[in-house]
Amino acid sequence: MAGLGSAKNPERSSPHLSRLLEGLPVTDRSLDVAGTSTPVLEGGDGPPVVLLHGVGGFSEEWGGVLPQLVGSHRVVVPDLPGLGRSQVGAGRLDAASVVDWLRHLIEQTCSEPPTLVGHSLGGSIAARFAIEYGDRISRVILVDSGSMGRFRPAPGMVWAILRFGARPNHANHDRFLRQVLVNPERAAAEWGDRWSALEGYDIELAGNKKVSTASGQLVRRIAARRIPQEQLAGMKVPVALIWGTGDRLMRFKIAEGTSERFGWPLYPIEDCGHGPHIERPGTFTEALETAIAAPSS
Repeated sequence: MAGLGSAKNPERSSPHLSRLLEGLPVTDRSLDVAGTSTPVLEGGDGPPVVLLHGVGGFSEEWGGVLPQLVGSHRVVVPDLPGLGRSQVGAGRLDAASVVDWLRHLIEQTCSEPPTLVGHSLGGSIAARFAIEYGDRISRVILVDSGSMGRFRPAPGMVWAILRFGARPNHANHDRFLRQVLVNPERAAAEWGDRWSALEGYDIELAGNKKVSTASGQLVRRIAARRIPQEQLAGMKVPVALIWGTGDRLMRFKIAEGTSERFGWPLYPIEDCGHGPHIERPGTFTEALETAIAAPSS
């Protein structure tokens, strides 16, 4: 079971975090990874899968898919450097340092090359890792990923992000969700009584100055920067795409063009926005399991 919030550990004292972790079939520990104190959720047995969240996100946002995945995989879910509960040491927070952090994380947590799954910013990191260290992973799955095409989100999305970042309260979070997701009410029904904790923790972290600063740096230096086409074409590891067809941040046409250009299989999630693992966790898990099981050649 997950380690829960404790007054003796300020990093885990959030009641929202405690509620998100409660009952999940994972352990919750903190590792020193390349000088970054990194909270990691781990659970299950089988071929390893590493899940990387997006900008402003946190490992617990994968909670809707973890109960299914741990039945057939050993799942490793870290907070990215500077985000969630992670504490970054000295040094610049950029693509090179985060890719190096991921190399150390995989070395510390995986006894064999894992499937690397990255959502949004996590996809930008996963793709860069696959380019540099393709021999360290078995395949990479990019979910509504950054760095695949021009970063041109819908104007309403930009305004909602800026407004929520400036004033992280429930009203602005609701406006933000209505841009990020196609149907927030359906997502809330999927998550049940954990949904309010997910919202509360998201708002709590958005109000954390260190987290918001790290988010800005990671967007500018990684997520919003397009990876050169020749580097993507040169990846030797199998690649698949999972994408919400209603994504207003990383538009679905980016996925279609990337799939056609490189011959990477694309698994569309219909009636879904930028966070398939949050908005439609059951459908997302089915697509992920299919992508993992696909032949390598």
